[in-house]
Amino acid sequence: MYEDQTQEVILNRILSSVSGDLDKREGSVIYDACAPTSIEVMLLYAMCDYFIKNTFGDTAEREFLIERAKERGLKPYPATYAVVKAVFTPDSLEIAIGTRFSYDDLNYEVIEKVSAGIYLMRCETAGTVGNMPAGTLLPIDYIAGLQTAELTEVTIPGEDEEGTEAFRARYLASFDSQAYGGNIADYKEKVNAIEGVGGVKVYPVWNGGGTVKVVFMTSEYKPPTAEFIDQVQTLIDPETNHGEGVGIAPIGHVVTVVGAANSAINIGLHLTYSSGSFVDYEEDIKQVIDGYFHELNQTWEQTQVATTEQVSNVGLVVRISQLETRILVIRGITDIEHTTLNGEESNLTLGVDELAVRGVVTDGT
Repeated sequence: MYEDQTQEVILNRILSSVSGDLDKREGSVIYDACAPTSIEVMLLYAMCDYFIKNTFGDTAEREFLIERAKERGLKPYPATYAVVKAVFTPDSLEIAIGTRFSYDDLNYEVIEKVSAGIYLMRCETAGTVGNMPAGTLLPIDYIAGLQTAELTEVTIPGEDEEGTEAFRARYLASFDSQAYGGNIADYKEKVNAIEGVGGVKVYPVWNGGGTVKVVFMTSEYKPPTAEFIDQVQTLIDPETNHGEGVGIAPIGHVVTVVGAANSAINIGLHLTYSSGSFVDYEEDIKQVIDGYFHELNQTWEQTQVATTEQVSNVGLVVRISQLETRILVIRGITDIEHTTLNGEESNLTLGVDELAVRGVVTDGT
């Protein structure tokens, strides 16, 4: 805002107010007295610019954005700990709660027994780093009779502390809709605050008066596991106390929680290569497709728009132009045409609660 208020500009302005009868040349008494003052005034302008920038939520740095958001009762979501499922053999072996295992540079602690040989474990390090792929666990302390220990899946994804821009968007969005008493904004705000949730859609009166359906995806933009769905259901409206206001939901709201589902998309390509064949580029093509679908799934929650008049729901749109543009970036692919999605040479609109996932990729050249 005050970028033009440099030391030279300020000094010239000060000197211009001094009578022309006096010596104002560099090295004169007046010049030497005004020069340090112009530097201090420039620093004051810089401080004013910094203050104004951090006064408003759309430009404030993280520290001051957090202070501003406190006025709306908001604060960044903290980092959370991943919960994973592990399978131990023999399944007759009892693993004590609190037993610790390592996976690469991370440690996991047993927190709950699911069934014979199957346990839930929590990562001791917060953040997405705990969302590890399936692999072998090593016991930190000796366990007599243990044969194998395998991490099989991430049940509740760990999340990093909410980023500045995501928090800024949430703060600014708080002015657009008022979360109150079990309205859609209230459900979205409270469900999104649950560890591991990455997006929510809310369907009021979906099965008669007083019924609400909540559909969510994980913070990794994937369908949640059955255990995670059960946990969210219990937090919002336990099935054994439906409508009694035991959970987050208000009294009288019977809430059904389900997970978003994957929709496998088969992709037919007709490619031209500078050299080689499809098998030489297949892995790169699949990575590009997966990257596009991951970006697309991040926008899933935004396809539900709620206003005071109505709630509109649309599905994600998989666009051929986006796929072709990204695939053409791969070195060695010179042309692409007649791309099909599930056999049709047109954009594909998914169901309102579906996420895009790669199916079979073929090249019909």
